[in-house]
Amino acid sequence: MSTGPTHAMSGLLAWAAVTALADHHPIGQLSPQSWAVGAVLATGAALLPDLDHPSSTISRTFGPISAGASAAINSISSFVYRTTRTRKDSNRDGGHRGLTHTLVFALLAALGTTAVVQQSQKWALPALMFVFAGLAVRGIMNDWCPKKDALLITVVSAAITGICLAWTARTPASAAACGLAVGIGCVAHYLGDAITEQGCPILWPIPLGGKTWFPVAPPKVMRMQTGGAVEMRIVGPLITLLSIWLSAAALQRAGALPFLTGFDLIPT
Repeated sequence: MSTGPTHAMSGLLAWAAVTALADHHPIGQLSPQSWAVGAVLATGAALLPDLDHPSSTISRTFGPISAGASAAINSISSFVYRTTRTRKDSNRDGGHRGLTHTLVFALLAALGTTAVVQQSQKWALPALMFVFAGLAVRGIMNDWCPKKDALLITVVSAAITGICLAWTARTPASAAACGLAVGIGCVAHYLGDAITEQGCPILWPIPLGGKTWFPVAPPKVMRMQTGGAVEMRIVGPLITLLSIWLSAAALQRAGALPFLTGFDLIPT
């Protein structure tokens, strides 16, 4: 997998790119408040697939609660892998880089998020914001205060959730946009994993080369080592710069950055 900060920023980059470049689509006409909610959800969702790994840093986001959820997700993923793999698929437990690393999961996560937000803006959206804000903070600050990180992340997540909800109190968030943000974040994670040495089974259960869990990846010469020099010195910084630029462009279009009026951040 890519490292946590790279995954998190890739989620923000994907959300910013979609919203900044969608000129004639409703997703490109979001209010600044809805855009910010989507940004938090997409950034957190870019870490969500790795909850299938109980030993991952992300599984410790909320202490025993997230650790327990991670163990359950790992068991389900392992069961699905064992029951759907072919003879050509590798003989592994399938817990990590299994079900949560597929487009099927991204679609289910997007639809589930949309349904939950449609139920209630008062309790469902705050709960989702809190969870995904925690994943985002954990991803970006993966080495932050390891002895008390769960408590600190909980406090920071609650603060981010409170600020966003206070800002959006008079402008209800779009349920469809929230769902799309989560789906986009998951896909950004898959693309990040696909360019690493192991690849990612994005297209499950479509059989490719006789494998239902075919690891989609570019040629080996184009792959990078997780946490290696290419990711830390080139890919990570580039993703961060692009996410800042496109976020500014999206917020400028939404009218949230009046001081940038007159600047064409995205040439047409």
